[in-house]
Amino acid sequence: MKIKLSDHFTVRRLLRFTFPSMLMMVFTSVYSVVDGFFVSNYAGKTAFAAVNLIMPVLMVMSTFGLLLGTGGTSLVARTLGEGDRARANRYFSLFVYTALILGSAMALAGIACMRPLARFLGAEGALLENSVLYGRLILTTLPFMMLQMMFHSFFVAAEKPQLGFAVTVLSGVMNIVLDAVLVPVFPEDAKLIAAAVATCVSQLTGGAVPLMYFARKNDSLLRLGKTRFDASALRDAAVNGSSEFMTNISISLISLLYNAQLMRYAGENGIAAYGVMMYVSMIFTAVFVGYSMGVSPVVGYHYGGGNRAELKSLLQKSLAVVAVAGVTMVIAAQCMATPLARFFVGYDAELCALTESGFRIFALAFGFTGFGIFVSGFFTALGDGLTSAVISFVRVMVFEAGAVLLLPRVLGISGIFGAIVLSECLSLLLGTLLLFLKRKRFGYWNAA
Repeated sequence: MKIKLSDHFTVRRLLRFTFPSMLMMVFTSVYSVVDGFFVSNYAGKTAFAAVNLIMPVLMVMSTFGLLLGTGGTSLVARTLGEGDRARANRYFSLFVYTALILGSAMALAGIACMRPLARFLGAEGALLENSVLYGRLILTTLPFMMLQMMFHSFFVAAEKPQLGFAVTVLSGVMNIVLDAVLVPVFPEDAKLIAAAVATCVSQLTGGAVPLMYFARKNDSLLRLGKTRFDASALRDAAVNGSSEFMTNISISLISLLYNAQLMRYAGENGIAAYGVMMYVSMIFTAVFVGYSMGVSPVVGYHYGGGNRAELKSLLQKSLAVVAVAGVTMVIAAQCMATPLARFFVGYDAELCALTESGFRIFALAFGFTGFGIFVSGFFTALGDGLTSAVISFVRVMVFEAGAVLLLPRVLGISGIFGAIVLSECLSLLLGTLLLFLKRKRFGYWNAA
């Protein structure tokens, strides 16, 4: 039976509805992990470090798609909840066309500036050349990467999360297959190019297939069509999506800070070890991101429709879900630390040991991460982008940045890996305080 945004959601129904979004994000992370595996094991440690060094720059650029996607989905879902489907489709079309134009402009600028950016990050020699090569190749499909990130959210608002998952699986499988086919057979000095080509084809698929689906007549709630420039709608989407945008920008910036600290304390091995942790952590955090993405349109719909009782129910059930998932993930991560380290960097004993010990500390944060991600997304769905942005900014740029700068002075390299644990604990306290302070304004706690 089809689940609609207007339904009453039990925990089981909520998990069924958000499951495709969770799978979609997890699968996206899995094929990124596979990409990292092939680069590390076939192109070598220097190429692997280069990918991880330049990746924050690429993610900063692509995050504008997430800004328009999450913020735009909030606006579109609330408009659907108000019963104005025609206006919701005008908003949807505006956000998609804006992403295409913005992505194309940013790709050209990024390709031109890639070498000085890589130098600024401290790359030199082979590390510099590999970073520039990989970065420029990935940017050729940036507009479609931005669209792919947008459509993750819009498929849910269109009541087609399963279709969104299918597209993600398609693009992911293409990435994995092309990695497996191209990377091993390409010459030694071209293996990084093979990995980049596999990623580009995947991004092109993930953005172009949904674009064609929504451009044609379909049975979802959304369809691309005529629109007009609406500065107010773009501003609202930017404000509402600012939290997720800030989160991803902050994560990219904090990754640069991690790289600088790790270069200082452990050199190239430190950057490679952190790269493994980031690849693996993407899978774990993707569950929380996917859940938040899946539940946000539901929250926005019921808030737009004035159903405060359902809003309260969604909040309580979601907090329970992320708590149980967090504990489960910490246990799983500790069990998987050794095989994961060997999977990625088993060819280097010293690097493998550093990766394993660091990941055991790093993974403790999974117990708290889901709370910060969900609460930030919850306020975005309510249209309170400012509060959501405050959570995202303070969580990463204040708590985590402060921890990664200060803890190593006391704990050495272990302090770098443990910085995220401290920051997520502090974020839990901040999110709890803001939920309490905003309860009367949005009526999600005292509803009958």
